Amino acid sequence: MRLGIIGWIKEEEFKRAKERGLEFIEICVNERHQAFLDGLEELHTYSRKYEMPIGSVGRWGEDKITAEGIKEEELQIEYRLIEATAKLGCTIYITGCNYVESLSYYENCTLAINYFEKLIAYGKSCGVKIATYNCRWNNFVHSDPTWTVIHGYLKDLGIKYDTSHCIYDGGDYLAEAKKWGTRFVHVHIKGALVIAGERFDDPPAGMDQTDWGSFMAVLYAKGYDGNLSIEPHSSNWYGELGQKGIDFTIKYMRNLML
Repeated sequence: MRLGIIGWIKEEEFKRAKERGLEFIEICVNERHQAFLDGLEELHTYSRKYEMPIGSVGRWGEDKITAEGIKEEELQIEYRLIEATAKLGCTIYITGCNYVESLSYYENCTLAINYFEKLIAYGKSCGVKIATYNCRWNNFVHSDPTWTVIHGYLKDLGIKYDTSHCIYDGGDYLAEAKKWGTRFVHVHIKGALVIAGERFDDPPAGMDQTDWGSFMAVLYAKGYDGNLSIEPHSSNWYGELGQKGIDFTIKYMRNLML
């Protein structure tokens, strides 16, 4: 496995990742797709300069389908992002699919399958693997039974997994990893802390309630050998404290990696 961190088109982030001994940068494009495309050459330059490959590229939150069908404008944006992913020498593109309330569950799944089929085919032409994310942000393809329906049908569709989303949804992340771990193509490392039944904070991994040792054991048992991407995501851990938290997580996770 390889340990990296989420970043953006900033030279200091590549430099710091290199100094920390990390092995890749993950790019979360989201609503910044044009800025990402405009900064592609700059990003490629930083990646080469610091020998820091791009581990994955992803787009969260946008509507992909409507009651009328696939949102063609968004599909074309994702095609461009997949092309850019390939140009960066990256092989993983992550996305999701919104739920349209006026449609049935069956209709939503059918449209999502049609959408992902197009991305998978385009990704194959570019040498890029397509994966869904298990974040609930405008995305219903985050767990069972939807995984069984959609990923069960689309054998080439991977999963980007983050234990915190399952924890905050009251699920069993070890059970999900046991069942679906062979489909994981990218993993986020983010702490989760629930107090009195409510989400309190996303502290550094290793200072939270996640059983990281057991989770890593499941990943190894399932033959996972991909990226572990640190996601700093706390409103309390920022500035100097946030940087210390990242350093703590790096040391903690390194002790769990064989």
